[in-house]
Formats: sequence, structure tokens, C-alpha cells
Amino acid sequence: MSFKGLEPMMYAGREVWPLIEGGKGVSATNHASAGAWAAAGGIGTVSAVNADSYDASGKIVPQVYDALTRKERHQQLIRYAIDGAVEQVRRAHDISGGKGAININVLWEMGGAQEVLEGVLEATPGLVAGVTCGAGMPYKLSEIAARYNVAYLPIISSARAFRALWKRAYHKVPDLMAAVVYEDPWLAGGHNGLSNAEDPRKPEDPYPRVKALRETMRAEGVSEDTAIVMAGGVWFLREWDNWIANPEIGKIAFQFGTRPLLTAESPIPQGWKDALREIAPGDVLLHKFSPTGFYSSAVRNPFLRSLEARSERQIPYSRVTAGAHTVQLDVGVKGKNFWVAPDDLTRARAWNGAGFTTALRTPDDTLVFVTPPERAGIQQDQKDCMGCLSHCAFSSWKDHDDFTTGRLADPRSFCIQKTLQDIAHGGPIDDNLMFAGHAAYRFQQDPFYSNNYTPTVGQLVERILTGD
Repeated sequence: MSFKGLEPMMYAGREVWPLIEGGKGVSATNHASAGAWAAAGGIGTVSAVNADSYDASGKIVPQVYDALTRKERHQQLIRYAIDGAVEQVRRAHDISGGKGAININVLWEMGGAQEVLEGVLEATPGLVAGVTCGAGMPYKLSEIAARYNVAYLPIISSARAFRALWKRAYHKVPDLMAAVVYEDPWLAGGHNGLSNAEDPRKPEDPYPRVKALRETMRAEGVSEDTAIVMAGGVWFLREWDNWIANPEIGKIAFQFGTRPLLTAESPIPQGWKDALREIAPGDVLLHKFSPTGFYSSAVRNPFLRSLEARSERQIPYSRVTAGAHTVQLDVGVKGKNFWVAPDDLTRARAWNGAGFTTALRTPDDTLVFVTPPERAGIQQDQKDCMGCLSHCAFSSWKDHDDFTTGRLADPRSFCIQKTLQDIAHGGPIDDNLMFAGHAAYRFQQDPFYSNNYTPTVGQLVERILTGD
């Protein structure tokens, strides 16, 4: 029995529960969790973002970028990404035992996204049921899905975004669009699709937004068999009972991103799992420090707090006297052609006295004040860039044309590949970005996890199906 008669759905030619494992970033969702989710009858998701490969003894192969140029390191990254994702898909398929289904998740804004996706699908015929893809506007997703005969599930955050994708490309390949993932931009972990018209501080009720999405899909002639997947903030199914078998919403499925992190099969390190049990309401911050330029949600740990503090130590400047910029800056910079407001000069001198003695220019004509070790770390990370994004604000890398965004590298951001690889492989959780959905505080409140209980994926799916 399942909650409120939740029905299995047909997907990739088989019956599966409408429960999807969220595909989380760098090595936070792998073959072990995805294969187990599929074995439990759901849709498991392998993250195809810098996935791990293994040597002959089964140890994870370190991703070393030793080429001299960024362009060459970018090619190394693509090779690692394809090899790792192929290995993860094959292992997940074996674990699934032919049950459920295996999807892969890619970020359209990752460096070489199309080449990686095509390389993985080319090497895994018949093993991947579908591709979920967001973080950008993946117009080419349907075309690639058609070439390899797999389902595609675009990740969007508004009816407007879906309509743009449908009009431009997806209407040409309607039969392979198995579902549309609505990822709530105020509740989901990782990168979020907030538009300029939406206020990050004012969350909107997802129901009217998803209702509008279904209305848009119907207006465009999308089949009623195409499910909408609710992603972000999903914990207990009983809290979504008015969404199930609701004609306004239509066919519905649910994606779980945060809850599978705390399972026996979850590949994240134990320290990360332990930290999830301590998260309190408000501890997950929707921020805009990501080098992608998107908002994203992560635990407000010391790493994130340091980025907040860095941006607070920021003043605007001009190269000549202009407007309020009437005094010369005499700390943090070399030369005299930095003009600032008098109050900002006072603040800059105070930061300098506190040890933040170096000012770094940003692309927005501001200066941020950092310590000499911080400056050295920022500059080294920028030099080591391996092109993990299609456009990177932190290093000014672009993965095509002239390989530069044409903008000044932004010291208010960080190397996302470095920190996600580090935390996923045992690095200190306080010194790295720790993605989580905004419902992560519920680990502390949900009696299912009391007494340090950690379920298997199978036990979690069984629990979810009861409504809890």
C-alpha cells in the first residue's frame, strides 16, 4: 500500500513509483544511492557532474589537472567527467537489478556539458532511461535525447521558462519529454532558477506556480501523460496530499534531494551526514556567491559566512573624482588613482587596521578587502582553473570562442569545483560549500532519524510511501 493510493507510473517502458532521487552535484549522488533507489522501485539519479572513476583496486581515481593551459585542463576535465559518469551508470544499473530506472543529471552550465552528455550516452546504450538537466536554458537537450533515444526531463522554475524551451526546441521532440521538473527556487538545494522579477527574500507558494505550469503545458498541447515533478521542500508526502490525483495539477511525481543524503548508501562523508542532523531552521542560505551567477542554497557554515563577510568589506570606487568619490584611497591599493567616498575611506582604514590589508578589484567597480593569505588563495585558485563551468565569474573562463568572459575575475566568488570535490571526498565541512535544501532542518525534527538512525535507501523509500 502507498500513501493516498499513490499510483506507480509508466516510465521507460516499466512501472515505477513516481519518486525520483534528486541528482546532486559533484559526487553527492552516485551509483550506490541511485542503484538502490531504482532497486526500491523508484527513479535513481546518477550525477554526471565530475563523477568519480575507480582504479583496478576499486579506489577513487584522484582528478589531477596537470596540463599547462586552462584549455588543456578543460579537456582533462571532460575526459574525467565522461569516464566517471559511464562507470557510475554501469554500476548503478547492476545494483538496480533491472528494477526501477536510472537517470543521469547534468548542469547545462557546466563546462563542456554537451560533449560530456553525448559521451556518456554514447557509451551506455540501454542503461540510461532519462536525462534531467537544469542550471541554464538547455535548448539542445531534446535534440540530444532524440539522437540517443532517451527520455528528457527539463528542470525549470517557472511556466515562463518552460514555454520558452518548448517554443524554441522541445515541441519538435514531444514524445521523449517524460516529465517536467519544477524545482522550487526558494526551497531546493544547489543552484536555483530565480529570475530577476522574483524576490529571493519573498518565497512564493509552489501550488499556483505549478498549476500555471500545467496550464501552460496544456495550452501548448503537451500530453497529459507528461508528469510534473515537484522538487524542493518535499519531505512528507502527506503534506502534498492535495496535489495527488488533483486534476488542476495533473500527473504528479515527487523528487527527493535532501532526504537521500542521510542514508546508508549515500556517498557523502560521515562528517557531512552528522552535520545534517544539527541543521536548524534558517541555517540554509539562499545566496549569490556561486561563480555560475545563479542563486544557490547551501548550509550557512564558516565557508559561506566568510564569503558574506568578504562582500561586506566592499566599497565602490572610481578612477577620477566623481560624485561622492572625492577622496583618495590610501590603504589596500597601489597608486593614487582610486577615489572613494569619505565614509568609505574611514571603513577601509578600519579594515586595514584589522588585517584586511589588500584590496581586490571586482567587475562591478568595487574593491573588496582581504588578508594577504586570502588574496594568495584566491589568486592561486584562479590560476588553477580547469574550466568546470561554461561561464565562470570567479576566473573569467568561458568554454568556447575566445575562452574568456571578457569581464574581470570576481574575487567575491570561489572555485566551485575545488570545494565540491573536497567536501565530497572527506574535506573539512566548515571550510567548503555544503549544499542542502531548505528543509534540511527536518532531520532534527523527524522522529524517523532519532537515536542517530540512518536508514538504507530501501527503508527510506518504504517510509516515504507511507506518507512519512
